[in-house]
Amino acid sequence: MGSFVWWSLGIFLSFLIIFATDSEATDKRVSLKEAVTYALENNYELKALRYELSAISLDVEIAKGSLYPKLTFEGRFLRTNNPTYSFMAKLNQARFNEQDFAVNSLNNPKAVNDFQSTVSFEQPLFVKKAHVGIELSKKELEAKEAEFQHKRQEIALRVAKAFIAVKTAKESVTISQRAVEEAQEHLRIARIRYENKMGLLSDTLRAETALKEAEQNAVSAQKGLNVALRALNLILGSEGNIEPDEGEVLFTVKDLAQYESSAQNRIDLTAMSLRVDNAKNNIALVEADYYPIVGLGGSYQINDHRRPFGAEGDSWQVMAFLRWNIYDGNRRSHERSKARHQLSQITEQLKEMKRFVAFRVYEAYQNYEEALKNVEIAKKAYESALEGMRLVKVRYENSLSPIVDLLSAQVALDRARVNLVSKKDELAMAIINLSYEGGSIFKDLGIE
Repeated sequence: MGSFVWWSLGIFLSFLIIFATDSEATDKRVSLKEAVTYALENNYELKALRYELSAISLDVEIAKGSLYPKLTFEGRFLRTNNPTYSFMAKLNQARFNEQDFAVNSLNNPKAVNDFQSTVSFEQPLFVKKAHVGIELSKKELEAKEAEFQHKRQEIALRVAKAFIAVKTAKESVTISQRAVEEAQEHLRIARIRYENKMGLLSDTLRAETALKEAEQNAVSAQKGLNVALRALNLILGSEGNIEPDEGEVLFTVKDLAQYESSAQNRIDLTAMSLRVDNAKNNIALVEADYYPIVGLGGSYQINDHRRPFGAEGDSWQVMAFLRWNIYDGNRRSHERSKARHQLSQITEQLKEMKRFVAFRVYEAYQNYEEALKNVEIAKKAYESALEGMRLVKVRYENSLSPIVDLLSAQVALDRARVNLVSKKDELAMAIINLSYEGGSIFKDLGIE
């Protein structure tokens, strides 16, 4: 009996721990800053890009490999009665004797086996193309790192948009539930008036229809919230159900000139500038083919006619070499012209990108000002709709207005509520987008 009690207690505690852990994983509420920070660590797209960046970083080491010595081993087996090869094989094996000088032996040698093992090395001393290639790889790595940082900012923007979308969806659910409650109240009043011979049956039916429409809107609002939550967790890289907290999503807005100034240092512009530098390096890479390659080399060789890796004879050699491609059918000159055209192309693209970034900042600021004014208008419209609803309800209760006016006033109030929420969130979105276009989204979020 005692063991059963302890076993039951253990099962209960296990379920309690699992439930507590699951609740923590699925009901976490975070601020926008916390959500962005979480995404920067867990977003799957960023994880993939980190691996890509790690792979590209190795291109620098691969390029450096062209300057290191090359050490190779080669093993061969040869069986031949070719006079020349037979002569050389015996010499390499240190088995050549006076009888081998006989004319018949020279012209018709017996078949000879030769196991040859060679270790050779080559050390470049001057390879201009390798040095240019290293610089090109480094610059490409810098450009990719800048692109990765820009992608992080882009993910932050997408998180912010998804974050605000969830808050909007939540407020829509609250508004729809409130609309249902108010529709139920209208139906209650309509029924009382009908039962007291003060209203019509049609008023009750119209109130019932309005209630069903409000309930349908509530269902749609809840669906929208569920989808928005799933979208937020998708971009976050979360397996649980992270939700926004109840705080406001607003930044301090600066002057347009400050955004225009900071935008000129945007990380994507830096990445494009690095691409321009690498286009220049591409020209240098082609021109490096006009230079010779100078280096040292050597080998150590052992030969045996009986067994692999045997050493009846051994020899070595050391050399210096110069390789110079004198003529290649004008390939290099055409490649150089191509690289120069590509440099001109990307230089013009950088100019256009700077102009486009300036336009995007200006557009974002205009959107912010528009959203700010729309919030003020939406507030006044909501206040008017609320007061209109109050007056029409009083008139209906006193038989001074038909129920159609009451339901119309309710529809206008519901729209005003939704519009006010929408305009507030559009303002928050406009401010965040302005921060992104100005290149200061991390700074404004307080993220390093």
